[in-house]
Amino acid sequence: MTGHAALTVLDAGTPLTFGLDDLMRYHGPGFPGGVAHGFTAMRRAWPLLDPAGAPERREIRVETAFRGPGGRDAIELVTRAATEDRFVVTADLERPERGTTLERYVFRFHHRDRTVTVQIREGFVTDEFIALGRATDRTADQDARLVLLKQEMADRLLARPPEEVYDVVDGS
Repeated sequence: MTGHAALTVLDAGTPLTFGLDDLMRYHGPGFPGGVAHGFTAMRRAWPLLDPAGAPERREIRVETAFRGPGGRDAIELVTRAATEDRFVVTADLERPERGTTLERYVFRFHHRDRTVTVQIREGFVTDEFIALGRATDRTADQDARLVLLKQEMADRLLARPPEEVYDVVDGS
């Protein structure tokens, strides 16, 4: 997964840069698709949060409908938002009109006087992935299939520029 762009934030004015490999090491192998979602959503939002440069990491607040641990961990490593109570998972951001497959892939980032909300475009998350991920009592074969689907989704997300993966649905 090397070769992808990195994310830079400031920590008390000191630049810190995180690549995808950093995020994957922090999270571990469990949810590569979730890590890819967090990484891609941040890459999409950062230029809009601070057009003059990198945002100050401890001034970023995050709200999301995304419940996956990979996304949370990716955002936590870069922003420390979960540890510092600036990360909120909320059903208020769900977009049920987009259907079960897409409804939870929404991230809202706040930095100083700016807010950017991004949502996934169609074609990156599959119905099969959502159905298997939410299934209880999966068989060993279904678990193996889910592992494959997680990696395939991560690969799809990371093969494209963030502007082609996440749409900005509001920004100010």
